[in-house]
Amino acid sequence: MARVVVDVMLKPEILDPQGQAVQRALPRLGFEGISDVRQGKRFELEVDGPVDDAALARIHDLAESFLANTVIEDFTVKVESEDVVAGAAK
Repeated sequence: MARVVVDVMLKPEILDPQGQAVQRALPRLGFEGISDVRQGKRFELEVDGPVDDAALARIHDLAESFLANTVIEDFTVKVESEDVVAGAAK
């Protein structure tokens, strides 16, 4: 079993009001020196079997058609772990 991670972020030119709200709150909470915050989504997919090129292509299609709104979001697909047992990486 393997874990594949799909990270989805708003495109840089798209306004991120949630990220801006967090960024404005940080100094009030004592966190200085953070000039920008962008929020996104992370999907962790547990994949049965090997993660070969065909499996990655299917996951890419899944991300493009279902997990991300490609008009306003970019995404990346990466294999995080090839061997996952009971929710913990070996």
